[in-house]
Amino acid sequence: MRRRDFLPALAASAALAQTTSTPMKTGRLKQCVTGGVFARGTSFEDGCKLAQSLGIVGYDLKGPADWPTLKKYGLTPTMYPPGPGGSISDALNRKENHEKLEKAMHAAIDEAKANGVPNIITFSGNRKGMADAEGADNCVEFLNKVKAHAEDKGITICMEYLNSKVNHKDYMFDHIAWGVDVMKRVNSPRVKILYDIYHAQIMDGDIVRNIRDHFKWIGHFHTGGNPDRKEIDETQELNYHFIAQAIADLQFDGYIGHEYSPRNPANAEASLKRAIEIFTV
Repeated sequence: MRRRDFLPALAASAALAQTTSTPMKTGRLKQCVTGGVFARGTSFEDGCKLAQSLGIVGYDLKGPADWPTLKKYGLTPTMYPPGPGGSISDALNRKENHEKLEKAMHAAIDEAKANGVPNIITFSGNRKGMADAEGADNCVEFLNKVKAHAEDKGITICMEYLNSKVNHKDYMFDHIAWGVDVMKRVNSPRVKILYDIYHAQIMDGDIVRNIRDHFKWIGHFHTGGNPDRKEIDETQELNYHFIAQAIADLQFDGYIGHEYSPRNPANAEASLKRAIEIFTV
């Protein structure tokens, strides 16, 4: 090979080696994943390996049994899974759940602290005929019982904002104003909203304005394209790159969890790379 041909080829080989061995740069935001973004049949460990190679720093909603594998790949267990905070349909808005959930939440806070898990998910629960004001009062009562422990351990309890129009009929925390009212009354730096952008778009829209207006009360984000909760690229209605810029400009130091399902599982890796690029600001 002539020298003038050899040098460009050598440079190309070096560039390829760099891209395959060095994680992608992900900008100002800390991005994490949920299990649904991977191709069907991908083992948990292979998903962790891929996530690490793409610059992902965390994995949402995995419990203690999976934490050693996450740590093996340098991934933070970014959100304690459902359980201590109830289920989507049956949670904090019902006083009859409080005694059981309070005990479970205190145990989860200690376990999260011991294992480097920054957040614990919780839910309002469904209305089941209950007035929104009564449900809010009950959620505030519960959160006030556990907030001091969360503050002491530095763990954030995140109540998820979900849509009741398409996916979670009758869910109480389905409008941002309801959740903000609860957060203001609890008034703790360790009790916040899990702002799921897909759900928020369905129920309230006005995504960036609401994030800016209520940023103080938001502790975590999830992504997903609307409609259909598929990729967050040009195949859906939101400009996620603009949303990412707005969140970064607010100096958000928590995590952004990608929680969509790829339209074509065979292209799952390419979809995840694209999602990461969109949030790299």
